[in-house]
Amino acid sequence: MKFRLLFTLFSLFNLYFSQNNVKISLFPEQLNYLTSKANFDEPRFGINYLVKTNDLKVDIGNSMDVVGITFDEYYATLGIDFFAFALATSFSGNRLQIDALDGFFGGSGVISRKIENDKMQVRLRILHNSAHFVDGHWEFSTQSWMNNDVPIPYTRDFGELTFAYNFGFSDENLKLYSSLSYSSLVRPNSIKKWLGNSGFEWNSKINNLHLFDEDLNYYISSHFFLDSTDKYNFNTNSQVGIKIGNWWQKGVAFYLNYYKGNHFLSEYYQENVEQFGIGFSVDYE
Repeated sequence: MKFRLLFTLFSLFNLYFSQNNVKISLFPEQLNYLTSKANFDEPRFGINYLVKTNDLKVDIGNSMDVVGITFDEYYATLGIDFFAFALATSFSGNRLQIDALDGFFGGSGVISRKIENDKMQVRLRILHNSAHFVDGHWEFSTQSWMNNDVPIPYTRDFGELTFAYNFGFSDENLKLYSSLSYSSLVRPNSIKKWLGNSGFEWNSKINNLHLFDEDLNYYISSHFFLDSTDKYNFNTNSQVGIKIGNWWQKGVAFYLNYYKGNHFLSEYYQENVEQFGIGFSVDYE
């Protein structure tokens, strides 16, 4: 009964809006805001091999637009974000042990506006982030946490507002973006509540070259962000790679990655690291 009522209401709203040049769609095929490849706090699916430590950064998750609304030159979406990334290590003869993990879940709203051949976007994300040590950080022979590192009850509930501008928005595109975030809840209390980031991403289609009839795109992506211990710290992450498939749709990217700053896993947030990585990631849309 409730499902029928909701379906009827949705149909009536859709009929009303369609008569007023407004189109509503469920589960749009293409993401309104394409996640930035150099930003670790974005949903992705893939593996990054960390050369210096011989470990793996494993990403599992996705971003999905649930509702799309088109009106005049604007396109708005509401979506959900569920993702996590983990550190996989090897010790005591055991391979691929999950040492630590960061999990995120929440939602986002995006408004895009086309300006001739460009596109301007505003995105608001509201996310919960928590961090955990896992069984790969536990030494069974001594029944203790490895290196005397005990779990930190790390939590961050935050809202993030991002402004982005896409120059070109076609076979060649330059995206510039900046974000400001505020955390309504943080643990430990020493972590700053206000954070920010900025970056760019440039991609170009390789003309007259295909793989199994799929496009090839090369790209450069850099992400600069403030992180926090008991003070603000400046961190950077850069990535260069090639994506097989249409840049705005499904495909797989192979890349080289360089990261410098506070450890990207929140259980180690007070440590400073410098990592070179080789990896791949899969774009669902």
